[in-house]
Amino acid sequence: MLKHVHKILSAQRDILSGDAVRNVEASMQDLREHLGAGADSKVLQGKMDSLETTANKWLKSYPNPGLRENIEVFLVAIAVAMGIRTFFVQPFKIPTGSMQPTLFGITSDPDFHRYYGGFVFDPKPEKPFEIPNPVRGFFEFWINGISYTHRVAKAEGAFQAIDEVPRKFLLFNLKQRFMVGNETYTVWFPPEDLFKRAGLETPNGVPNPKIFKAGEDIIKIKVISGDHLFVDRVTYNFRRPSLGEIIVFETRGIESLPPDQFYIKRLVALGGTAASIGDDRHLVLDGKRLDNKTPHFENVYSFDPAQPPRNSVYSGHLNQKVADDFGMPNLARYFPTETNQFLIGKDHYIVMGDNTVDSSDSRTWGDFPRENVIGKSFFVYWPIGAQDDRKSRFGWGAR
Repeated sequence: MLKHVHKILSAQRDILSGDAVRNVEASMQDLREHLGAGADSKVLQGKMDSLETTANKWLKSYPNPGLRENIEVFLVAIAVAMGIRTFFVQPFKIPTGSMQPTLFGITSDPDFHRYYGGFVFDPKPEKPFEIPNPVRGFFEFWINGISYTHRVAKAEGAFQAIDEVPRKFLLFNLKQRFMVGNETYTVWFPPEDLFKRAGLETPNGVPNPKIFKAGEDIIKIKVISGDHLFVDRVTYNFRRPSLGEIIVFETRGIESLPPDQFYIKRLVALGGTAASIGDDRHLVLDGKRLDNKTPHFENVYSFDPAQPPRNSVYSGHLNQKVADDFGMPNLARYFPTETNQFLIGKDHYIVMGDNTVDSSDSRTWGDFPRENVIGKSFFVYWPIGAQDDRKSRFGWGAR
C-alpha cells in the first residue's frame, strides 16, 4: 500500500498543493514507522485505513482507473517482452528446407514447389491422407504442427485470386480469399504460398487455367509446419561463434539477398581461412579435411559416399562440379571444383545449409561480416510431437 500511494504521489506531485503533499507524506511516514516498530496487525490495519482516507482526500482521482492500470500493465509487459527478445532469447521460424534434416522448414503434401521445372498444376500426394475431424485436427496442429486445407468447388469456374498474399493480424496470417466461378472462398490462417503449394498458381503467379467442376476439390493439401525455435542472443556477447554451430544472421549487405531478413545456417568456416570442397563432398579448411569426427559435423558427414546426394538427406557438401553431375546448376559458383579455394575475409564467416543439395548459402553468395550474426540455435519449442516420418525435434537436440 505504501508503494502504491508513493507511486501516485510521485506522479501527481507537480500538480498537488503543498498541504496535500505534506499530509500524504506524514500519513505514509506514520505507517512506515509503525511497520518498523513491529506493530501488531490491528494497529497496522488502523494506520492503513488512515492512509487510505488521507490519500482519497488529497490525491487526485484518475478517470477510468481500471483501464489505465490495465494499459500500464500491458505496456510494461510489451517492454519486458521486447527487451527479452532483443537481448536474451528471440523466437525464430524455419521458413525453408535448407537445414533439413537437422531443422525442417514448411512443407506440404502435395507440394507444387517440387514441380517448378515442369509447371505441373496437379501434383499428387506422396501418401494418401484424409482430412481429420475438427477435434483431431486441432490437437494434430498444436502438438504435431500439421494442418489441413480443403475447399470444394460449389459451382463450375476458373480459379481467381482475391488476396495474392494472406491478410495479416500482427505477425500471423489471418485469412486469404479466392474465387471459382462466382463463388468466394475464405481460408482462415492459411500457410505461406497457399496458392502455389496447392497448384493454383505457378511460382511466377500464373493462375491454373483448369476449369473446376462443382463438387471437385479446389484445394486439398496437408501442410507440415516448419520448426519454431528460440535464438540465444546472449552467448555471443561473451565469446565468438564456434565452427559448426547453427547460427542466425541478418542478410543486410549480403550480395543478391534481400536486406531485411534473417537466415539460419551452419557456420562452416571462420575469417582468414582458405576453404574448398572436395569431390568427396567434404569441406577442407586450410588443408584439413572435415569428417564425422569433427565437432558439430557428426551428422553432416554421416552419409554413405556410395550413395548419390539427395534432397533433405545428409549428403555432405557439394561443389559445383559434383552438383553439375547430378543436374544442379548454379549451386556453388564460389566453389566450382575441389581445387578452387575461397579465402574468407578477416572477421567474416561462411555458412552452409545441411541440405546442401537444395540450399542457397555461401557457396552462392560468399562470406559476410560477423556483425551480421545475432545468435545461435537454442531450443526448438514447437512442434512438440513427430510429423509423419520426421522424428520430433522438440528440445535441445539440434546439432
